[in-house]
Amino acid sequence: MKRKKVCLIHTGGTIGMTRTERGYAPEAGYLEKALAGIPELRDPAMPVCDLVEFDPLLDSSNIAVHEWTKLAEAIASRYDQYDGFVILHGTDTMAYTASALSFMLDGLDKPVIVTGSQIPLCEIRNDARDNVITAVLLAASSQPIPEVCLFFGNQLFRGNRATKVSSDELIAFDSPNYPPLAEAGVKIVFQQDLLLKTGGSLWISPFRPQKIAVLKIFPGIQFDFFENILTGSLGGLVLEAFGAGNIPESESLQHFLDKARANGTVIVVCTQCLRGSAVIGQYETSSMLKAAGAVSGGDMTVEAAVTKLYYLLSLDLDPDTVKQMMQQNLRGELTVS
Repeated sequence: MKRKKVCLIHTGGTIGMTRTERGYAPEAGYLEKALAGIPELRDPAMPVCDLVEFDPLLDSSNIAVHEWTKLAEAIASRYDQYDGFVILHGTDTMAYTASALSFMLDGLDKPVIVTGSQIPLCEIRNDARDNVITAVLLAASSQPIPEVCLFFGNQLFRGNRATKVSSDELIAFDSPNYPPLAEAGVKIVFQQDLLLKTGGSLWISPFRPQKIAVLKIFPGIQFDFFENILTGSLGGLVLEAFGAGNIPESESLQHFLDKARANGTVIVVCTQCLRGSAVIGQYETSSMLKAAGAVSGGDMTVEAAVTKLYYLLSLDLDPDTVKQMMQQNLRGELTVS
């Protein structure tokens, strides 16, 4: 039987860092040598793996729109040559990248698995080795995985449903509002009914830089302090509200919302809670948001809401259409009642 082929794309991040006088830092060429030292990757039962290394390698804190587009193009240009892709990425913005790629890669019918580690491969004790080996197996799996996923700590999550929940535990990610797509125990067990259906032909919807802001609501917030961000160029605003989408009502909030509406800014309301949904209008304390034309983010993660705004605003849609589509399930990122 012909061995499958998997493309590993190294962007940087802890997994491929080395020790320096100033702490862990990425080093060009190191990961290739480190992967060569993992005998399991050379086993005949494993797929053939090719490594593509970005230049420069970046801590994931420095990854944003330009790098998301570069990743999407790297996948698209090699799409017909490989059975699946593994993206090696830092953990800090991994969920943002996985969410962004889920919207950029339309018609995807091959696995794109984003993974990394909390401890680099250069350390004797690390979580990097198992994450890489299993991610490669998933990318070459006989089980169709036609979507962007995030694999970490023996769990495979839908990319746009994942969020980082710990800075120092090996179980660093969770998918609070959607079950794992697979669990890697003694065997890898898939929840086939949860996976997206196979797509068609791949095409990229590149993001352009957009003016988007995220504002977390807190007791005693003075909205007039934040009015200076509400310029005509602010395309989208994600409000992290209390509970089911509640927000402290005040005269300053009314001015804030009136200015946002006048500028055509799309306001999306998400919940600060790890689990559950934001449904504005359910309580009186969200009535001002509803009257101002804000839309519910439902059970989307903030990462999904932000990257979905990037996607829709880059399509040059009018604000009303963006609002409508923010409430539609486009890539499995949202539970629609």
